[in-house]
Amino acid sequence: MLRDCDWSQDRDYKTGSDDEPLQFYLDGLTNSNEFSLLLGYFSSSAINLLSVGFATFISKGGRMKMVINHLLSSKDKQAVEKGYDASFNKVFDLTDVVSLGRVLDEYDTHFFECLAYLIGERRIEIKVIKPKTGRGIAHYKSGIFSDGHNFVGYKASCNFTLYGLSENLEELEAFLSWENGRSNKLIKKQLKLIDDYFMERDDDVEYISVREIEVVLKDRFGKKDINELLVQEEQLLKRKQSLFSNPKLRKTIGRLFSEIELIRRVPRFPYAEGPREYQTDAYNSWVANNYQGMFAMATGTGKTITSLNCVLNEYQKTGIYRVVIMVPTTALVEQWKIECTKFNFKSIIAVSSKENWDNNLAFFNTASKLIDTSYIVIVTYASLPRLKFQSYFNQLPQDTILIADETHNLGSQGLLRLLPNVHLKKRIGLSATPHRKFDDVGNKYIQEFFNDEPPYIVSYSMEEALNIGWLCKYTYHPHIVKLTDGEMGKYKDISVQLLKMGMFDKETGSFRSTPEIEKKLLERKRIIHKAANKLSAFREILRAEFDKRNNLKYALIYVPEGIEASFDVEDFTVETDDESKLIDEYTRAVSQTDDSVMVKQFTANSVNRDGILKDYEAGRIHVLTSMKCLDEGVDVPRSELAIFCSSTGNPRQFIQRRGRVLRLHKDKIHATIHDLVVVPEVSDENTFEMERGLVRKELERVVDFANLAMNKTDTYETFKNILDYYDLNLNDL
Repeated sequence: MLRDCDWSQDRDYKTGSDDEPLQFYLDGLTNSNEFSLLLGYFSSSAINLLSVGFATFISKGGRMKMVINHLLSSKDKQAVEKGYDASFNKVFDLTDVVSLGRVLDEYDTHFFECLAYLIGERRIEIKVIKPKTGRGIAHYKSGIFSDGHNFVGYKASCNFTLYGLSENLEELEAFLSWENGRSNKLIKKQLKLIDDYFMERDDDVEYISVREIEVVLKDRFGKKDINELLVQEEQLLKRKQSLFSNPKLRKTIGRLFSEIELIRRVPRFPYAEGPREYQTDAYNSWVANNYQGMFAMATGTGKTITSLNCVLNEYQKTGIYRVVIMVPTTALVEQWKIECTKFNFKSIIAVSSKENWDNNLAFFNTASKLIDTSYIVIVTYASLPRLKFQSYFNQLPQDTILIADETHNLGSQGLLRLLPNVHLKKRIGLSATPHRKFDDVGNKYIQEFFNDEPPYIVSYSMEEALNIGWLCKYTYHPHIVKLTDGEMGKYKDISVQLLKMGMFDKETGSFRSTPEIEKKLLERKRIIHKAANKLSAFREILRAEFDKRNNLKYALIYVPEGIEASFDVEDFTVETDDESKLIDEYTRAVSQTDDSVMVKQFTANSVNRDGILKDYEAGRIHVLTSMKCLDEGVDVPRSELAIFCSSTGNPRQFIQRRGRVLRLHKDKIHATIHDLVVVPEVSDENTFEMERGLVRKELERVVDFANLAMNKTDTYETFKNILDYYDLNLNDL
């Protein structure tokens, strides 16, 4: 905090003294979270000179505002232009103080890309001004540090450039907000002036666009300005080395490097603002429930971070962390590795069909018996029951925390038999949809395993998430699709066969499960999946959305699919030949909408899937078509238009897909969802009641989604005729 710094006793800083201007900037940067500058000249060489301080400032969530004049070096102008270019997507981990410090210390291509990224992420905001009258320039030299409670302001003779901070004989006077009324008045005056410039309320200046920034040229501005702004890298390095011989500066920098080393090693919450209140409450509820329980949280509300915060809290009590995380797919293995790394957890071992893991796990298993060893094991459900993994798993210390992501997978027959033998007592179950429909046995075992039952120790519905603002609002547009005459004939034949089997329960509206029944239901489901009229309805939606937006950017298409993946058997999805033909057909329909539309398939066979997602995020790819791969925990927060053509009949899958589209993004206002709903109109009296029960269950899902949409009244009109046909009451649904 700013009050804890060893500020110069007389509040003055002079070049060549014990209290260098550099000392002031380093103390301010490393103890604040906001830095506002009212400048004349600016050069990024000053950031490079203060690299260790800036890395610490940024990694702690610091934000910077600068009012500068319109004269920059060519490299700095390019960086500013890149930062304001929405297509620039070079990503830097701003929480990693070690890597960030290394980049800011080099003053090479990566340095300027990082500067552009900081500008693009609004961690550095810049307002460029020049006087309206005369030929002068803005020539301020002042600024204010804030830690959220206290302020330290200053006025200086030096520009915020390499030469201003290091070469010239300069002085700086500091003002501490907690000392006297004069300091407070000066600080408030400076903050108001900066705010007026950013809000463009000051009429005495022109506000310059990035394109109008002038590059400093030797023949126009003379040698002094060249020295101020155009810095040779070898000059910079040489000057930095000589400056840091100052005893007080050397001590400060040594302290900062010690802090960085500590930060590098110690797990921490990944965001400067810390855990949200509900995440703290989740940890307390979990502890109160004997370190067991379910986190039933809507997709997009931070289940992963909430559970890892529990691990972090336990680490802070014991000094070690031991965790096993179970996930359905290899894609989620990678996502969890990324999230664990954000918390600065080390020794992460991935166990899946794509990993060579056993030597690493064997080492940590042995080491944990000898010393307090930390580790995180991320294992797919398909790998969990395998004998090789179980031989290690059964030896893990009992205090190891078990996190089961997409917990409903544990209810499968292949995994249920493992639950009674699991010896790890600290357990967290994560799922947006923990309840397994028509599976009372699976639900019972899962609830007993986690010592929890509805409404669960942590429960955040999608409705709550939308109201609180954790997810973005959406409009929902169901489209009723009819079967062709040929499809309807086949559908009726199978329905009659099902009825003759005598396994339909009118009370529940569902069938008793037998292999023969499941086979027939699957045959009938495939007719719904591949309904020919879906494609023409899909084309109409694409055309309408393109005409409205003049593009199809940030669209996700869920193509009709075949059999759902069984993640207790496989930990990745593979499209069948029939499915591949279908996704090709729907992808062609997208590309035929307009020549300008860029579409890409996102499948198990896609090469460079990370690159595809980055291009989609940047708007270079407009539309992604997929079947199941976007169900695998892949984050696409920029998506704002979704078309569901799949008609899976699985409410869990649809809920998760909806949550994926509703994730927040700084450039997204709301989302639009189109849903193709195939509802057969059956006139046969013998099968009518059976079909009525099945249609009712399908519309329960549609009504649920309509109820949370911004346009719910309009959506009811779409399926009013279906409700009348089957004599269904909207209020009952």
